Amino acid sequence: MQRSLRNIYQYCAAHSTPPSEVLHELDRETHLKTLAPQMMTGPLQGQLLRFISLWVKPKFALEIGTFTGYGSICIAEGLPPDGMLHTIEPNRELEYIFRKYVEKAGLTDRIQLHLGRAEEIIPGLACTFDLVMIDGGKQDYSQHYDLVIDKMNPGGIILVDNVLWDGKVTQEKKDKDTMLIHQFNEKIQADARVENLLLPLRDGLMIIRVRGFEGSGVRGTTPEPRTPEPRTPEPPNL
Repeated sequence: MQRSLRNIYQYCAAHSTPPSEVLHELDRETHLKTLAPQMMTGPLQGQLLRFISLWVKPKFALEIGTFTGYGSICIAEGLPPDGMLHTIEPNRELEYIFRKYVEKAGLTDRIQLHLGRAEEIIPGLACTFDLVMIDGGKQDYSQHYDLVIDKMNPGGIILVDNVLWDGKVTQEKKDKDTMLIHQFNEKIQADARVENLLLPLRDGLMIIRVRGFEGSGVRGTTPEPRTPEPRTPEPPNL
């Protein structure tokens, strides 16, 4: 099964617009100089981030979890001419790689790096967002969501990475980290302020759309949580 998934991924990559030379160089340096290069946004997910940014056209976007800046560059490439990406990273040791490639990409005036903890930085950002990417500490997902949800414009998009946690969320017995991810997924599913789509892309990508003023979930109200509809089990294949 894993081999089949790798083949599918390679096929998808071969039939998608390839990343820029700057992103290719950043990918290589991240693998050479960091201990956990798998934390970097990959080429397929990076293209998806760029496409979503192009579709949303955010005036202000936010990224929690910069790492070496691959995802930051992808989001910023999709910004409108007056758009700005705020990105937050607690690890100062990665700053030199980030700044090197943001400059190479010609995006220094479109991306603002904040070094520190998201819970300390987000309350001080005097803007509302059309697009947010949550990809920081997995144990902090719920807190980060709570910090950004009231800073979202109606119709805004929140993306959350790694919500399948290597498939462990489907297991009956869950360790502490897996349980936190599962509880976060359940929290989003029950939040009437949003509608959501969980995609099995890489390690799971949750796409969350903040509802506008068309009904329940208007900011300033306390919506009732959603109750999952009962499902009729499908008959077995005989």
